[in-house]
Amino acid sequence: MSAAEAGGVFHRARGRTLDAFSSEKEREWKGPFYFIQGADPQFGLMKAWATGDCDNGGDEWEQEIRLAEQAVQAINKLNPKPKFFVLCGDLVHAMPGRPWRKEQTEDLQRVLRTVDSDIPLVLVSGNHDVGNVPTPETIAEFQRTWGDDYFSFWVGGVLFLVLNSQFLYDASRCPALKQEHDHWLDQQLRTAGQRAIGEDDDYFNLTKSVRKEMADKFVEAGTCVHAHTHKMKMPYHQRSPVPVAPCASPARTAHFSSWEPLRFSFPEKWRILSSFPALSVTWQDSSCDNCYVSFWP
Repeated sequence: MSAAEAGGVFHRARGRTLDAFSSEKEREWKGPFYFIQGADPQFGLMKAWATGDCDNGGDEWEQEIRLAEQAVQAINKLNPKPKFFVLCGDLVHAMPGRPWRKEQTEDLQRVLRTVDSDIPLVLVSGNHDVGNVPTPETIAEFQRTWGDDYFSFWVGGVLFLVLNSQFLYDASRCPALKQEHDHWLDQQLRTAGQRAIGEDDDYFNLTKSVRKEMADKFVEAGTCVHAHTHKMKMPYHQRSPVPVAPCASPARTAHFSSWEPLRFSFPEKWRILSSFPALSVTWQDSSCDNCYVSFWP
């Protein structure tokens, strides 16, 4: 693979869409398909977590490399092949401007280049990728490294939306970018009565008011499933007005020995084929009319 081809693997999201799929051809239902969702490869987290220094630790990530390689090998063996592989952040552990960020990014990209070229990568930013409080500079860095930070694409008659959830968490240092993001989202939902989600506000989620605002938008537009990462709490998923598919991180599951693959209740038009750390495989059924999926860490 040439350097240009390798760079293209991580820049499929351009102009707020994914160039792997033709929106004209993919707007029509042509039969069942499936995709893979992975989350939080977060190179550097395990060492930082083990030493109790999550802010400054993380100078080793061999374990994360091995887990990511195992995941890629498993994906490449799938037959039939998934339509795409969405990888939700955190992609690396080092925050913008912190030591080892460049090295962690290079090692993750080296592993991801081995994903079967017929399986497009869909890369989603996390807080460690753009910062807890993103700035125009951190967003620009993510875009140079991984492609657009939010975008949409059609596959098999389903509209997929990729959001930058850090704008929803704290956009105080980039209000204009958040405004553009929200305007874009409203436009996307237009082309295609709500209960608040009851989980308490904390570090691992957005505020209740923001969650209600987003849930209202998705329910009004007929979203059938919402896939998210970062941390899982079953009561949240059970009460969500939109079916939720959380995905566990291999780094975190290594530290929770009691972790077991979670089971989810979806409408009959969706069913989980398999679930294991870092991967969640879902199947989209023809009975799902006018539906789409959102990814946000």
